[in-house]
Formats: sequence, C-alpha cells, structure tokens
Amino acid sequence: MEYRHLGASGLKVPALSFGTGTFGGKGELFKAWGETDVSEARRLIDICLDAGVTMFDTADVYSRGASESILGEALKGRRDRVLVSTKATFRFDDEPNNVGSSRHHLIKTVDASLKRLQTDYIDLFQLHGFDAKTPVQEVLSTLDDLVRAGKIRYTGVSNFSGWHLMKSLDVADRYGYPRYVANQTYYSLIGRDYEWELMPLGLDQGVGAVVWSPLGWGRLTGKIRRGQPIPELSRLHKTADYGPPVPDEYLYRVVDVLDAIAEETGKTVPQIALNWLLQRPTVSTVLIGARNEEQLRQNLGAVGWNLTAEQVARLDEASKVRPVYPYWHQEGFAERNPSPV
Repeated sequence: MEYRHLGASGLKVPALSFGTGTFGGKGELFKAWGETDVSEARRLIDICLDAGVTMFDTADVYSRGASESILGEALKGRRDRVLVSTKATFRFDDEPNNVGSSRHHLIKTVDASLKRLQTDYIDLFQLHGFDAKTPVQEVLSTLDDLVRAGKIRYTGVSNFSGWHLMKSLDVADRYGYPRYVANQTYYSLIGRDYEWELMPLGLDQGVGAVVWSPLGWGRLTGKIRRGQPIPELSRLHKTADYGPPVPDEYLYRVVDVLDAIAEETGKTVPQIALNWLLQRPTVSTVLIGARNEEQLRQNLGAVGWNLTAEQVARLDEASKVRPVYPYWHQEGFAERNPSPV
C-alpha cells in the first residue's frame, strides 16, 4: 500500500481508506448501502489491515450513530494500529441544537462520537457541511480547543464550496487556529466538478482530497451497461435520488472506455476507475466501501499498478464536460491560468 501525506500536514494516510457507511443499515438510505454487523466488520477490517489500509472513515449520522459504534467495537484491541476519521454537523435528531457547527454542538457531538468509537481521540475530524449560521471564528476556535484538549488531532471539511473553505483558511491563519488539511469531496470519472475550483484551491493551500463515492454513486461498479436495466440488487433503485444526477449517454460513454481498458489490462471497471483517481492531483486517499469480502478484495486491486498515460488520456476525454462559468472562460487564458489536470 502506498502512503501519502494528508494535504500539507505531516500525517501519512494510505492511498485507499475504508468508508464505513455500510455499517449498521439503519434508515432507508443506509440500509440500501449495507447492513454490516460487528462480526462482519471485524472480518473486513482484518482484510484491510492485511492490505495496509489503516484509515477508517465514518460519521455521526451514518445509521444514526450505529456506524461509529460498530467501528469502535470492531477495532477493540487494535486502535493504536489505525487512523479513525469521523464527521459531524448534519442534524442528528430533533433536539434544536443537535445540528451545525456551533460551539455547543461540536463539543457535544465530538464527546458522543468518542464514546461510540470507544476511543479518547479522533485522528481526523471533518465538518460534514458548511454552517452559514455560525461564525467561522466560533467554529475554528472550538476546533482549536478540541485539538488542544487532545480529542482531535487533525481537522478537515466535507462538501464545502471554494469560498467556504478559503474563508475558513484565512480565519485560521489570522488567529492561529489549526488549518484544515483535508477536504472529503465527491470526485469520480463521472463527477469531475471538484477539478474546477476545489482542486486548484487544494494545490494552492495544501488541502488534500479524501475522495468519497469514487465509483460515481454506484454507477461505475461494472454492472451498468448501455441498453441494459439497472441490476435488481443495485442500491441505485433506492438511492439514485439522493446522489448526483448523471445523464445516461454520458455514463455509457465513460463505461464504454472503461470496458475497453478492462480488456487491455485484465483489470475490472471499478479498479480502473479507482486507479484513475489515484493519479489525480491533490488526492491523498480514496474511500472504498464494501458490503462483503468479495467487493472489498476487488477494490483493493486498484493499487500496485498504474494506467498508462494514453489510457488516462482516453478516460479524461470520455469523461470531459464543459465547465460552468467562470471556469469555461478561464480555459481561454490557460497561458497564465493553467488547469491542474
């Protein structure tokens, strides 16, 4: 397993990390993802550790805390061998203050996550979304307190826009608060919006990408083909409306190229899609998920080899879309404003 620095920090993370959204299966969305229990989680973690995958990502809202609880139980006796990443800010329950990034909620939710995870520190704590109703200085001063208390070691964000992240970094620099070193972001061959602004920002400011849903919300599993119905067991039947829309013809165009490269390399469609991501700028780690051992082992096959430059170029071309303004306009000034990819 290759290890990479998490953004501009001194912390090294594996190129592949394991996302535990499949742990628990509580609620319609997460039940469609998976219903992994503690014994199954232990087995999957065993496989991960054998392969050098040492970072495990969760969130307080995943199965209403069950994902954190199962992960904590499954990691008993080996916490010192792993990195644990979790997230908060989305509404947890109906209590008025159990949402957002206020000082009240962040302190409360970190303590609750530590209890469920059965640990006294979180290696990477990320804000799951931007809270426009809480001053950025309040958010960052609270995270600073939690770092100083030893409850959090590194901080990051998820689902922020460029100005959300840059404003936060500016405030951190102004007051000496810890800088965000990670951006847990949606990025895939069929979702390349990250490249327009967040990737250049990450390069400039030293923020590493922790990629979620690298298989395009389950569309790049190798089971979806032109002229064929979505497989009966696909989670897309229940979760498509939650995720990013993808035009059918665009998806099939990308899958056609993935299929061709699969023939050339002997690799699977998911392995190729993951390997493409691992060659992109700013990517520190890619989160893989799995309902079972077979899926996990297949995803682990994305490392230890690389697509050729010619294969990458073909995938780039097949997945290219015209950016929104001002990014399409900036493409005409590439001499002084080059694209990062």
